[in-house]
Amino acid sequence: MFDSLRKKKPEPAVLSEMLTKQRRYDSLVRALHTDIFRYAFWLCGDKHVAEDITQETFLRAWRSLDSLNDEKAAKAWLITILRRENARRFERKQFDYSDVEQDLLEDVLSTSHEEDTEQYWLRRQIGKLDIEYREPLLLQLIGGFSGEEIATMLELNRNTVMTRLFRARNQLKDALEAPEVRGQSNG
Repeated sequence: MFDSLRKKKPEPAVLSEMLTKQRRYDSLVRALHTDIFRYAFWLCGDKHVAEDITQETFLRAWRSLDSLNDEKAAKAWLITILRRENARRFERKQFDYSDVEQDLLEDVLSTSHEEDTEQYWLRRQIGKLDIEYREPLLLQLIGGFSGEEIATMLELNRNTVMTRLFRARNQLKDALEAPEVRGQSNG
């Protein structure tokens, strides 16, 4: 009678399966954590929020690891989880809105030396793109995904993705060729 109340030791097959899952997960984190964090940072622009989203992404990945059938698709799978996690952040948050257009506010407190670099300028220009152009561009630039992979992740037609990538690059090119960037005046 008391034998049935004692804790049973896990079967060797169960232990082996758990160990296999843990190893698989650890290798996934080691291989892709940096890329996932980098993309999270691009999405939110805040290191601490990016760390939280990345952690939540890998937590959800652990829970659903059995659904990942193709290891080659792991990066796209994690990016999809990350995008959904980022969207959940906005579902939970209540924003205080003001009448001031956020794009018109100038950052006068920043003392970063990065302001003078091309990288900073490029980040700002990418940040100004509409989300429909920015997101596929970042998936391609940071994630290294193909148009087909981006289409799958964003649940769009491949041609739509390619058009958005083309328009995003053209908008960046136009910004680069703008007279104020080249040092010319309009008058």
